[in-house]
Amino acid sequence: MDTKKNIRPRARDIGITIGSMPTGALNAITDVPGVKVGHVTLIEGEGKLIQGKGPIRTGVTAIVPHGGNIFTEKVCAAVHIINAFGKSVGLPQVIELGNIETPIMLTNTLNVWTVADAVVDYISQQNKGVYSFNPIVGECNDSGLNDILGRHVKREHVFQALEKANETNVAEGNVGAGVGMTGFGWKGGIGTAARLLPKDLGDFTLGVLVLTNTGEASDLRINGIPVGRELTPGSYTESISGSIMIIVGANAPLSSRQLGRIAKRAAFGLARTGATASHGSGDFVIAFSTGNRISDSSKQSATRHDFIPEPQLSSFFRAVIEATEEAIINSILKAETMVGRDGNTCIGIPIEKVIAIISKYRNLGSNE
Repeated sequence: MDTKKNIRPRARDIGITIGSMPTGALNAITDVPGVKVGHVTLIEGEGKLIQGKGPIRTGVTAIVPHGGNIFTEKVCAAVHIINAFGKSVGLPQVIELGNIETPIMLTNTLNVWTVADAVVDYISQQNKGVYSFNPIVGECNDSGLNDILGRHVKREHVFQALEKANETNVAEGNVGAGVGMTGFGWKGGIGTAARLLPKDLGDFTLGVLVLTNTGEASDLRINGIPVGRELTPGSYTESISGSIMIIVGANAPLSSRQLGRIAKRAAFGLARTGATASHGSGDFVIAFSTGNRISDSSKQSATRHDFIPEPQLSSFFRAVIEATEEAIINSILKAETMVGRDGNTCIGIPIEKVIAIISKYRNLGSNE
């Protein structure tokens, strides 16, 4: 099921402008031409945990790089591992070959393999006679709110997320894989943002989508303001170990090596929010570009690809830092209070108090 329309604000709705680069029209990863996002949200039951039955607070999110056959038209990609305490599937092949051949899926930790199996089913239907696929699945742990051992994300949910994926999706907070997640002690989940590259570099867009489940409440910084020093949740808090998945998409002609350099800078955006990538956190960046397609045919003759000149990458570095930071903040602002298993309650950060703290620091700055 999907939750009701979320009326909580994004960062820019309350006057928080992160960075200096212009955003895309949607300020989302779906600003990147051809990129689609789909969510299936699973919320069912309440009260005491009964393993295998609920309460269920979980879901699955699909990021589809382009509308064609991704297996036959692969895209350049790279992976950067900030901290490897995670259960993701498919990343070693991306590191080795520098491309991805399936949609990128996000879900909870123990549903990774179910989702991977479903992606194989989905992609194999489009590619008859092929007997090997590399599904890409990332995860964060939602066991604080969800019956995670019940593994409630099923094959049909994965298919629904892929089939519902569209180019205007900007849903954030408690949607898809974000339903049971926590961010800096508050309710977290899905967040997204995008940046437009300078016109003289080409008509390129870089977008980020995050699955936020990390951070300690006292460390939270919003656009440089130490909100966590003055505002912390008063009840249920998740372990600070947490995790985060950061998905970066672009339409510029970028090589796998160049995407690897960009992916590393996403960690700077994460750090700006106050996250520390603790010992037990799983912090992964998956970056892809649709600027050049890669055929899977062994019969294709050598193909020469053009790539962005190296000095121009600095603008992409700035774009991914800004978009990652803003996507994380959006994931927290948009997430509503969620009551999960055993009555565990993760509170949506109080917007009015956030606005008051930011106004206070702005006023202090204007008086200096």
